[in-house]
Amino acid sequence: MSDLPPTDRILTAEVLSIGSELLVGETRDTNAGELAASLTTAGVRVERITAVPDRLEVVTDAFATGLRRAGLVVSTGGLGPTPDDLTREAIAGVCGETPSVDPDLERWLRDLWARRSLPFPESNRKQAWLIPSAHAMPNPNGTAPGWFVTPPSGGVIVAMPGPPREMRPMWEDHARPRLHALGLGADVAARTYRLTGIGESQVAEILGDALLRRANPEVATYARAEAVDVRVSAVADHGVSAADLVSETAAIVEERLGRFVWATGATTWSQALGARLADLGWRVAITETGTHGQVAAVLGDVDWIALDEIHGTSSANGGQPSDDALLAEARRVRTASGAELGVAVHAHERERERDTIVTVAIVTPAGEVVERRTAFLGGSLGRTRAALAAAAALLTSIHEAG
Repeated sequence: MSDLPPTDRILTAEVLSIGSELLVGETRDTNAGELAASLTTAGVRVERITAVPDRLEVVTDAFATGLRRAGLVVSTGGLGPTPDDLTREAIAGVCGETPSVDPDLERWLRDLWARRSLPFPESNRKQAWLIPSAHAMPNPNGTAPGWFVTPPSGGVIVAMPGPPREMRPMWEDHARPRLHALGLGADVAARTYRLTGIGESQVAEILGDALLRRANPEVATYARAEAVDVRVSAVADHGVSAADLVSETAAIVEERLGRFVWATGATTWSQALGARLADLGWRVAITETGTHGQVAAVLGDVDWIALDEIHGTSSANGGQPSDDALLAEARRVRTASGAELGVAVHAHERERERDTIVTVAIVTPAGEVVERRTAFLGGSLGRTRAALAAAAALLTSIHEAG
């Protein structure tokens, strides 16, 4: 925006969540994670995510210290009309400026009430405040305009309402474009590998300390519910692009862990399977026992499942069916549905070890296969992991079949 003063590129940020309700567990904060992801994608390093109560001295200190540590502080909450909404007062204190009612904002607010034939509460004039260093950001879904602030001491503050339906459009349509105009972020790149059949500690051991301790590119491991992720990220450095830095290190990750990789990015099991099945023009029929329907839960409501039979639970003492019996079940559902693939999944919790054994029989136009795997733990966690193991076996099978 041309009306904003120039500044250095914004490479670091802190996210501030304001509201006592966040600290007592009454409200779940989803804003901070969404904002952190958006900033990271833009090439901004998020240094801290902080939640603070509705106390003026605490909120003021959070803004002041945040600006000393980072080029940008993004806050949500505390922009309402009540006495405990203190974001404006805190920012004004940090800037050394006095808020005053902006006539245009006041007219807009009064019109909101007039259109509803309601008396205007004078306490709402607080939401029309501005300071000399702040520009108002419109709020089409509420009564609290945001503030885009360039403090005299440097840095940027973006203050937005707490309700996500108000925060999201304000961030996307107003705050982020202004920040980009000021020079938001750096040249960054990232690549994520999704692994199966291996634990996070094994991944770390294979990659080694030297690779995992690199600062740029950075290699990080994450244990997710459905996979172990390895993320390679970089910032352009000394004339080398971020993409080139990522590619160089990603080649090492692929060499060491390629046999465990089943997808990249944020791909889900259902998406990975669906993409491969679409290439082949195939559908799947599934029968599952002992899983409490977890295979269906992992795959979701997709059009490439022709039939999904969910049978009762398998007792700990019931034992495993034979391979021939499971293959017969896979053939049966394949024939009954007219699908190209028939899959029979049986999960069985071992009473002593408290792990779950999952057996998967798969019948394809190219042949038949039975796989047996051990899923760590029993109970609901074991059943979920058994379903993920079944998805992995199915993905391997259709890749080989094609």
